[in-house]
Amino acid sequence: MEVIITEKKKRYAGFLMSQIGRLSSRTWERLLKEYDIDAFNGAQGKILYVLWEHEKLTITDIARLTSLAKTTLTGMLDRMEADGLVRRIPDKINRRRIFVSVTEKTKEYRKKYGQISDDMNGICYRGFTEAEIVNFENQLRRMLKNFESEGI
Repeated sequence: MEVIITEKKKRYAGFLMSQIGRLSSRTWERLLKEYDIDAFNGAQGKILYVLWEHEKLTITDIARLTSLAKTTLTGMLDRMEADGLVRRIPDKINRRRIFVSVTEKTKEYRKKYGQISDDMNGICYRGFTEAEIVNFENQLRRMLKNFESEGI
């Protein structure tokens, strides 16, 4: 049996994801302006989103759920706390652990944020069938797990 060696196919996932990331960030920032939200930017919106979904989280949990580095996150949370968007709450049992939660001020933005998210999904999935969306998101979850397994 003869083994045929074929040329390795060029893959574009990283390049395409990078382009999509840049363009989606620009679109997100544009939508924030259209919805008259200037209290936070897109990156801070990721933090608020996970806090809205979970009420209060540790910095470690926020880092894991947003894929932001803890060092980046700490500075962002400092600014967000100074702007009245989040508050830090010491754990009553373990004084070394700090929780982060949203403030009342931030809760006002949740509905608009959901509308922006719906708009983004509409742009992202324009022309896709429901089956394609489900399949695509399952593949993205697999890719995410691959990167998470790298331990970075």
